[in-house]
Amino acid sequence: MGRRSRRRAAESAGGSDARTEATSPRVSRSEARDAAARERLEPLAEGERPRAVTVGAIVAVVFGAVNAGLWLAGLDIRGQRPSVLALVFSVLLLVTAWGMWRARYWAVLGFQVLLALTLISVGLPVVLSANALQAAVFAVVVIIPGGALFWFLVKAMARIQMPQRR
Repeated sequence: MGRRSRRRAAESAGGSDARTEATSPRVSRSEARDAAARERLEPLAEGERPRAVTVGAIVAVVFGAVNAGLWLAGLDIRGQRPSVLALVFSVLLLVTAWGMWRARYWAVLGFQVLLALTLISVGLPVVLSANALQAAVFAVVVIIPGGALFWFLVKAMARIQMPQRR
């Protein structure tokens, strides 16, 4: 009979097994590590903004403005005029930049979604590319910095904290 079965049998019989009393709910190592990490986090002071959020806001402004400018100029990309979705994406980037500059949780989360979608959409063609040099250069220039920014924004979101519900 397995340990659980013996424990259940002892509990249902009303008997007290020393092993059952000794096994109190323990905190796992990962739960203890998570709790220690939460205790080390310091909430943001008034007007404070984590460095990763500042970098993300600047990146969002630059790319949002450049994308909107190129769309408004009518520049052809791969022989096609960009769709309205490119302008919508630019507006979303600018809105998240404004929110990140004000250290808003929703803005950092939204920017991470846009960043992840961008990294996936530009990363898949690189993986399928036959040109290994182009793939390596692209990974170093776009995917690694974008992934690092995404990673650092995770800890920044923990410091910003989720807003209180009304």
